[in-house]
This record gives sequence, structure tokens and C-alpha cells, in this order.
Amino acid sequence: MRKFSLMLILVTMVLSPAAFAQATATGTTAITVTIGAEATISITNGSTPLTETGTSFTNFTGLTNFTYQVRTSQASGSGSVTLKVTSDFSPANGPSVATPPTAGDTLTYTCTGSGGSSPTPCSSAQTASTISSTPVLTLATDKHSTSPGDSGAVNWTLVNDPKYKTGSYTSTVTFTISAT
Repeated sequence: MRKFSLMLILVTMVLSPAAFAQATATGTTAITVTIGAEATISITNGSTPLTETGTSFTNFTGLTNFTYQVRTSQASGSGSVTLKVTSDFSPANGPSVATPPTAGDTLTYTCTGSGGSSPTPCSSAQTASTISSTPVLTLATDKHSTSPGDSGAVNWTLVNDPKYKTGSYTSTVTFTISAT
């Protein structure tokens, strides 16, 4: 009988809630984040047809729309959107940015921009280049776009030269956005 009583006491002690130690502990952490200059761009229309409107041999025109998000640094930040013709018109015998068939055959553009970042669009018509990037928008110190993005557009004009052979010609233009 003695064995049984001793076991009952041990079982009671082990299973008793009072026998469990209770403790509560807390901890904290400091969360920090460094926000830097940042930029992203999205071309709204992946293809921009250039079309002739009006009478014969009027220039070809078209519109490329884009949205962008940007944040420039507070102290001495800046930003820009530029473009470059990264693949000239092809096939051969049509328009060309690098080697036009006639002097003065150019692909030019004007720019617009709006939104919270207060962009400054290119001030006059720009001539597109295959050699260097050309300006579209500039952004000043401590500028911030809206959350869904600010907007911009490039209005293209291609000289309509009678020397161009009939057919369809394609060129690739690369837009670049930067922020510091």
C-alpha cells in the first residue's frame, strides 16, 4: 500500500498546475529604413505608329505616352528622362536616323510632362540620335511623383522624303529614367 500512496503523491505533484513555472518575457527592436533616390518608367504604348495626315508628303507624326515614378534626394538630387534610338529604321532604303537619304531628313520630337514631380519637359524640338541620349524631362532636387505615377509624352515628327522606298520600317527607341 505504501508504494501506491507514494506514486499518487508524485503523479499529483507532476500534474498539478501549481507545479508549473510561469514566466513572461518581452523584447523590442528598432526598425530603421534608409530611403534613397529611386526611379522607374513604363512606356504606355509599346508601339508608336507614325502616320501622315493631311496633304501628300506632310511629315509623319506619332505620340508615345509614358508613366514614371521618381524620388530625388533632398539636398542635391536631380533626375531625368532621356531617350536614344537604339536600333535605326530597318529594312534599308527607308528613313534613317543615323544616315538619312537626304540631308535634313530627321526624326525629331517635343516633350510634355505633368504630375507631382513638377517635371521640366525638353524646352524645344529635339533631334533623335543613335549616338547619344537626348533629353525628355528633367527633375529638380527633392521631387516626388504621385503614387500611381506621373505622366509624360513624346510627340514625334519624321520628315517625309520622296526618296523613301514603299514598305514598313521599324526603329527601336529606349527611354531611360535616372534619379540621384
